[in-house]
Amino acid sequence: MAASTNDIFVLEGISKSFPGVQALEDVDFTLKRGEIHTLVGENGAGKSTLIKIMTGVEHQDSGRILFDGEVVHIKSPEYAQSMGISTVYQEVNLCSNLTVAENILIGREPRKFARIDWKEMNFQAKKILAGLEVDIDVTQPLAVYSTAIQQIVAIARALEISSAEVLILDEPTSSLDENETQKLFKIMRKLKDNGVGIIFITHFISQIFDVSDRTTVLRNGKLIGTFDTASLSRLDLITKMIGRNLVDFDELSKNKYISSKYIKNDQPVLDTKNLGRAGSIKPFDLELHSGEVVGLTGLLGSGRTEIAQLLFGIDKPDSGTIQMDGVPIDDYSPAGSLDRGVALCPEDRKAEGILGELTIRENIIIALQARLGAFKYINLRKQYEIADKYISLLSISTPSPDQLVKNLSGGNQQKVILARWLATQPKVLILDEPTRGIDVGTKAEIQKLVLSLAEDGMSCVFISSELEETLRTCHRIVVLRDREKITEFEGQVDETVLMHAIAGSEA
Repeated sequence: MAASTNDIFVLEGISKSFPGVQALEDVDFTLKRGEIHTLVGENGAGKSTLIKIMTGVEHQDSGRILFDGEVVHIKSPEYAQSMGISTVYQEVNLCSNLTVAENILIGREPRKFARIDWKEMNFQAKKILAGLEVDIDVTQPLAVYSTAIQQIVAIARALEISSAEVLILDEPTSSLDENETQKLFKIMRKLKDNGVGIIFITHFISQIFDVSDRTTVLRNGKLIGTFDTASLSRLDLITKMIGRNLVDFDELSKNKYISSKYIKNDQPVLDTKNLGRAGSIKPFDLELHSGEVVGLTGLLGSGRTEIAQLLFGIDKPDSGTIQMDGVPIDDYSPAGSLDRGVALCPEDRKAEGILGELTIRENIIIALQARLGAFKYINLRKQYEIADKYISLLSISTPSPDQLVKNLSGGNQQKVILARWLATQPKVLILDEPTRGIDVGTKAEIQKLVLSLAEDGMSCVFISSELEETLRTCHRIVVLRDREKITEFEGQVDETVLMHAIAGSEA
């Protein structure tokens, strides 16, 4: 493959295997100067492995890498940075207790008479951010700023560390709202205009078409192709990513209609009246019936997760009541919720979900064991029986239930967490962003599973930032804004009407 003079970062014939897994097989990738190049594929497609090879975290088994036309061996992340390759990850790796200026220039602080020159450091940090058209007080702790600003500070630091010619952005918009995302895109376009090559990893299909020049698709560790983004339709792209048509999504509306017939509208399984917590969520009423999927929708910070934490007992309300099957609840705790048959699959699977050093089997049975107590130990044979059941039910891709969870792709990790709570056989399952950061195909599988569980009588609270997903999956949709329940919709809902309700404007 002949390299163009405009090609800055070229990977040819890259292959990489791990025990029992061929992660990449003969993959080519080319990044040009001054382009935004999106890398997409289902979880397990090989994106993370390719990025790790680009940044020196892993080394390819075969193939070669060229940078500025020269063959290079990227020995380590530090070596990659010295070449001008910087990465900003989904979880911002900064020190929230330090100032913005300290975060940008840490380790490279200007000094005067062997002491840090704070005035100069603040001036330099301000200048760096001004280059990104961001004007904030750099003397403030990073923690006082939004996730979007923290992402921008991470980018500023990455550019400052290496004078980056290549910037890799790994799911940078996953925690941003639409306005924050557009601000980030503006900065990406400015960097592109300055000749920086940007590799953009995202699971938001619409964002690919908003900002990307070219798109490379991986599937099952193989290169499907690199395409001019403008030449692709949304349907074309998704079909290339998942290797099949969108029948799964087409069938979801039908599945939702079928599952709606199983809703029992007599006594609610879960019933809250005037439930609230000062500074968290204003008092609200919520009913949840057997076989019903109720969606909570609204912008980031609208109160969705706060409701989930109240319902599961992580937080205690200071007003109102909860009843479960008509019985008032006074034990507000996760342990009490598990005993009653309420389970929560949390939003942050890394911080609150997976136990990376444990196996799939151990991760799946741990909540059930906690519910049963220390004196009712689940024997090893039963543990494998439970693990195998849910590995099969959720199509978890693994050679063995004894595989460490940290070695699975993000989508498969999410399935393991879901399996953990399903193993407790809950009456009520609370899913907080269950498909965040996972691929299109796995999203469809989880949505179909939720509707299937509803047919079997389980009740579900479903929290999602994606309107299309909420509309496809939920029988009833509760709209939140500014930590307050605004309204709710039942049955078929027009997306425009829902968006106006979320925004607080007239349709």
